[in-house]
Amino acid sequence: MSEEPLSVGVLGYRFMGKAHANALARLPMFFPEAPAVEREVIVGRDEEALADAADQLGFERYATDWADVVDEVDVFYNLGPNNVHADPSIAALEADTHVFCEKPLAHTLDDAERMRDAARDSAATAGIAFNYRFIPAIRYAKSLIDAGELGEIHHVRGRYLQDWLVDPEAPWSWRNSEELAGSGALGDLGAHTIDLARFLVGDRAGDISRLSGHLQTFVDERPVPGGDEGSLEGGGGESTEMREVTVDDAYTAQAEFESGAVATFEASRFANGRKNDHTIAIEGSKGSLSFSLERLNELELLTEGDRGFQTINVTAPDDPYIDHWWPEGHVIGWEHTFVHENYEFLSAAAAGEDHSPSFEDGYRVQELLAAIEQSDDAGEWVDV
Repeated sequence: MSEEPLSVGVLGYRFMGKAHANALARLPMFFPEAPAVEREVIVGRDEEALADAADQLGFERYATDWADVVDEVDVFYNLGPNNVHADPSIAALEADTHVFCEKPLAHTLDDAERMRDAARDSAATAGIAFNYRFIPAIRYAKSLIDAGELGEIHHVRGRYLQDWLVDPEAPWSWRNSEELAGSGALGDLGAHTIDLARFLVGDRAGDISRLSGHLQTFVDERPVPGGDEGSLEGGGGESTEMREVTVDDAYTAQAEFESGAVATFEASRFANGRKNDHTIAIEGSKGSLSFSLERLNELELLTEGDRGFQTINVTAPDDPYIDHWWPEGHVIGWEHTFVHENYEFLSAAAAGEDHSPSFEDGYRVQELLAAIEQSDDAGEWVDV
């Protein structure tokens, strides 16, 4: 690895900007073997907000044009809305700047393909931020599946439920726009679930080979926050107009893996009472397991010969990443997943190695998202 600190530029300073900036700040304290980084520049459009964000999040300066940044830093984080994932990331990769991009990879399959191809052609490392792969309980679950503890995989069930749009007066944001986001619950939440399913069982069950899907929009228009029509968060201000919702509020899908294993997936922003309920369950010929993000330190596990499920507290020193944190039984949280994925990505970048999940993984998930949309349009199963 290079001994020089990696200079980091970040596009986006709100939700994901804070999550990744926090991770970068935590790395030297808890992962001293991680590459040294300098939070060089943060990028956005609003200079006043940018100045405040740079100060709060520990960046040396700010910029209002990503084109002035991508070839000046060692690592470029693209945390903006989905429609600005492609061009800045491709420009950075063409400059051989390492790129870490939030999910989904892009807002269209065509842009995702362009990004995948740019990553193939670049000498730089490219990674996509599927942070739930880096939960210790998920890593432990994968090790059990890969070791054959569940036997032949029969069922995969994944759901991601939230309720932040149940209120029809909840304000419009870029996440409600097909032009800006590409899709709604499908891309925002379903991308996570489908990636986790591929990550966990792909080596045993192969990839998803065919699927059918359905998309549903429950509220067709929403109030635009006064004076902030393009808000990344969509909050604040009195409503001045209504704007059309052009993405799904919920999706459901059923799928088949190459091995013959079957899967069901769903996500919703209208699941009243569910704040961030991301669960995945896998059943095989010898055992089963179940994970919930709202209890992310635990894994429900049934192995051959057991009478029922046992709850494993995945906080032992030999569990993935746990030796970097607290004594056994002292739980970690959602923000730690970002520390883990940043550690892995930056380590790969500093060593000039590939990172997993890669842009190739992001593109494959995008293909499956597009196939669900295609199935909904056609009303039939789609081969992938």
